[in-house]
This record gives sequence, structure tokens and C-alpha cells, in this order.
Amino acid sequence: MTTKKKIPLSQVAIDDEVKARVVAAAESGQYILGPECKAFETELASYFGRGHCILLNSATSGLLLTLKALGVGPGDEVLAPAHTAFPTIEAIFLSGATPVFVDIDESATLDPSWLEPRVSARTKVILPVHLYGHPCDMDAIQEVAERHGLLVLEDCAQAHGAQYRSRKVGTFGVAGVLSFYPSKNLTVLGDGGAVLTDDPVLADRLRMLRDHGRRDKYLHETVGWNLRFNEIQAAAGRVFLRRLDAMNDARRAKAARYLERLQTAPITLPTESKLARHVYHLFVIRTPKRDALAKYLAAEGIQTGIHYPVPNHLQPATIGRPGVRAESLPRTEAWVKEILSLPIFPSLTDSDVDRVSAAVHEFFAGPGKA
Repeated sequence: MTTKKKIPLSQVAIDDEVKARVVAAAESGQYILGPECKAFETELASYFGRGHCILLNSATSGLLLTLKALGVGPGDEVLAPAHTAFPTIEAIFLSGATPVFVDIDESATLDPSWLEPRVSARTKVILPVHLYGHPCDMDAIQEVAERHGLLVLEDCAQAHGAQYRSRKVGTFGVAGVLSFYPSKNLTVLGDGGAVLTDDPVLADRLRMLRDHGRRDKYLHETVGWNLRFNEIQAAAGRVFLRRLDAMNDARRAKAARYLERLQTAPITLPTESKLARHVYHLFVIRTPKRDALAKYLAAEGIQTGIHYPVPNHLQPATIGRPGVRAESLPRTEAWVKEILSLPIFPSLTDSDVDRVSAAVHEFFAGPGKA
């Protein structure tokens, strides 16, 4: 009996250049916020076209510290989608502010039409999440923000290099936050994050907050945290950053192949809005038979994921929390029952895409499956 090759949901391609840069950093004797980190910050800022980049230990820390640095805290409200990874909302809670949840549009990102009815005297920030690699409708979001004097803080954890109107996400708001978790379009072989901004005052405060509230080794100007980045991961990240555009092109090519192969399957495929350039951090389909399909694909050696099965307004950590409004979010609540992420990453082969696609068709064609 031949064992079928396993197809993972995501995979990081590590080659000799990455290994050599990591070893060199390890042998340098400098491990925290040294020359590799400084160079990575400079290169990230240049890639995104922003004035400053501040590396941190995670995107969650980036969101939290930026909210704190902007003076957001108890009594304030932040408008955010319920359909996102919980850390987005966790950062709002940790800042002391309260999330006000909004529904999603057909791109699975924040629906701008939900914003204005939820703006109150306590609203300080709109926090759009560029989910799955697809940009939010930034024109509509910024219009609401400008009309009400609100700040926009972008969660770009899943959208490195994605564009709206040919402009990279992370460059629209007062700041944009990146994640470098291993499955992301840009990784550092572990946890990590960064904040992008053009505001030198905000950047200076973030640098202090990540490092115990200090500029000088022994002079602490405020109470901060230890949320620093390290040289080994920066060395790896610098290599992957140079390859980011090519890796995103590869993801788009895999997605295009999926879209062609799956166009006749009885599923809902992801879409790309006219003003967007999707970078397919995830390739998410929808079907009411999601659980059975996932089980069938697993038996075929194909890993899938659900991003995310429980929306954040219905999470146990959220329900009943003081100040949080009970919301009904129809599209979010319907979609989370049907979404399924298929394997996608730059080194996924065309034959693997074809095999996954064939397995999806076989599931719906098979006896008792449909």
C-alpha cells in the first residue's frame, strides 16, 4: 500500500542562505536589538515606504503598545471586526479599552457600512484587519475616521505586501502592525512583530515602551515592558524580506490555479475586489459541508484549517465582559460555520494544487459525500 504524500496547510522554505545568516548572527555575540535588528527595521520601513519601523516580540505587542502610546485606555472604544484572530481583540482588552464589533463584507474584512452607526463619544480608533491577505476598503474606512476625528490603526498581520489602490497596506493609518509568525507571508522563523509609522513621536514612544520605558540603559522615563526583538530572527527576516514580492507572486499563482481548478465545484471561492491586490496568506473557501470536507481531505493526507471557527464577539473571554455590547453579526456568524482554509504557500507545487482540487471534486462527487 502506497502512503500518500502529506500536503501541509503552510510551510516555510529554509535554504542555505537563511541558515548561514542565522549562524552568523548567532556567532556575532550580539543578540538583542543589535545591527541585524537595526538593518531589518530600516529595510522594512523602506519596503513599506514609512518613516519608522519598530520591531517587537509579536504583533499582539505591536497593537497593544501602539494603543497605549496613542493614549487609548479605559473608557475608550475601538471599532474592530469580530472575524479576526483573537489577539487583535486581546490587545484592545489589554489596553483597557473596549472593542465595539462590526460585521464583515464579501472580502471577509471589516464592512465599513457598520462603522458610523457604532461611533460614539467614546470611540477613539478604527482597527481594520486586512484578513487572509485581502486589503480592507480603506477609502470608506478613512472617510468615516476623518468625519469623526478618529485614528486608524491597521492590523496587517496577514497581509505583508498586499495593496489597496496600488498602495501597500500598513501605510494608510497612523500606524500599521505586522506579524512574523511562521505561517505568515513574511516570517522570522518564530514569533515576532513590528509597527510601521510616519510619526516620529509615536515611534520614539514605542521604542521606549518595548524596552522598559528607557532611552538610556539606566534612565527609565516611563513604565514599559520587555517586548524586544532579537538578532537571530532579524537575520532570517532580512533574507525573507528580499524575497517577499516573489513569494507573494507565487501565492497569487497558486491561488489562480485553485480558482481555475475549483470553479465548477459547489463551493464559494475567495474573491479579490477591484481596488485590491490580494496576497493570499490563506486560501479560504466556503461550504455548508465544511466539516465533512475537512475530514475527507485529512484522510487524503491534506491538511486544512478554520480561520476562525468562533467569532470574537462570541468568545468566552468576551461574553459578559463589562462594557462589551451584545451584537448580532449575521455574515460573520454564517461564514464561520462554512469557512475552510486550503493549503497555500510559495513552495506548494502545481501538482499539489491539482491534487487538493481533485480531492475537493471527488468529495462532492462521491457516494454519500454530497
